[in-house]
Amino acid sequence: MKVLIVLLSAFTLSALVSHFFVGDWNLIFSGNLAMMLMLCFSALGHFMYTDGMVMMMPAFVPFKKPLVYVTGILEPALGIALLFSQTRHVTGIALLVMFVLMLPANINAAVKNINFEKATYDGSGPGYLWFRVPLQLLFIGWVLYFSVGV
Repeated sequence: MKVLIVLLSAFTLSALVSHFFVGDWNLIFSGNLAMMLMLCFSALGHFMYTDGMVMMMPAFVPFKKPLVYVTGILEPALGIALLFSQTRHVTGIALLVMFVLMLPANINAAVKNINFEKATYDGSGPGYLWFRVPLQLLFIGWVLYFSVGV
């Protein structure tokens, strides 16, 4: 829920600032800036809640902890690359791949009732998927529209 608030708030604020100070809504830039800020925010979790994020990964995934750290670095790096029109398209495609690859970890976390912030098994459970899967689809659609240009 927090990442959704960051995404939508940043988008709205950026579009309003652009409209009032530049005279143009500049929605493409605002959409990419919002995604960049959301990715930077979510990347914090990779370092603050590493153990819980490791628990989220399915058993077949090797090198779980290094992968959590790598994706924690990759998210803001890709987010920053969204801000430049020259790199936006290819970065958007990379983010689409990343969002699809992250979905099994979210499904695994729901099935195993993982609370990634506490690194415990007292999380929301399968009900979490009713929010998380549509949220992941929103991220995919967001990147398709604002970054890839579909």
